[in-house]
Amino acid sequence: MRNFRLPLNRRAGQWAALGGVLLMLSLLISAHAQFGRRRPGRNGGGWESENAERYRQQEMMKKAIDPDFTEDVFTFARLKFDSDGGGRERAWHDDTPNADLMLTYRLFEATSLKVRPGVNYIDITTKDLANYPFVYMAGSGGASLNEEESLAMRQYLLNGGFLMVDDFWGDDDWDHFYGQLKKIFPNREPELLSLTNQIFHIVYPFKKQPQIPSVGHFFSTHQSYDYGFDYSRMNHDPHYFGVYDDKRRMMMLICHNNHFGDGWEHEGDDPTYFNIFSMPMGYPMLINILTYTMSH
Repeated sequence: MRNFRLPLNRRAGQWAALGGVLLMLSLLISAHAQFGRRRPGRNGGGWESENAERYRQQEMMKKAIDPDFTEDVFTFARLKFDSDGGGRERAWHDDTPNADLMLTYRLFEATSLKVRPGVNYIDITTKDLANYPFVYMAGSGGASLNEEESLAMRQYLLNGGFLMVDDFWGDDDWDHFYGQLKKIFPNREPELLSLTNQIFHIVYPFKKQPQIPSVGHFFSTHQSYDYGFDYSRMNHDPHYFGVYDDKRRMMMLICHNNHFGDGWEHEGDDPTYFNIFSMPMGYPMLINILTYTMSH
């Protein structure tokens, strides 16, 4: 445990960097206009143009970091894990790299936050987790954690880390992820969050719990949820669960029946998807999560 706590202390600078979110969140209140007029995507000149824009964005982020404080930046860290054939055949790399690159650039563009450019894929180990106060898991309905990974995640969360769980749908996905959760915390239960929970209002006040469908499903059905999954027990509404420590600090936010990764990755595919999901839900909810995390 001592070896875990020592690198954990080095996260102080990264938590301080997250404080930059609070300094200029007022900018995000007008983010609709900002995001709307600068939306690189597949409709704006093809892949070559999009890649050039991505490169320009990454260079801007890199130049904004003080060389003396290269570690005092926010890093969007994505967890790597094995997929289980019994769950969904969806791997940890769903939506990346574009989701990660677009999200980090939007944070850099619309706040005073200094953000590490590029993608950051990490293993679920005590050593790797200790470097990041916030980690993200996609394709969660197919995750398969071994005993060592479960222990590392338990230590990380109990020692101040935070996990956002995303990108899974329906009863079967939930049952599979719940089994992985019980490997991490055999004696803790996820708590269903209502709209009154502070995480839905801490910066952006949501009038209903956000739900972001996969882009292909939305264009096929114009529904806010993915079709083809078993919703007989839990229905297709968004379900947010929190896992808390003994002091009632939320350690894990589980976003069931949601696909935030697509909201970031595909923001430029079509103005309709951007205006309905990416701009009013995808980015504001992530800002709420980060702000809630660093203030609790």
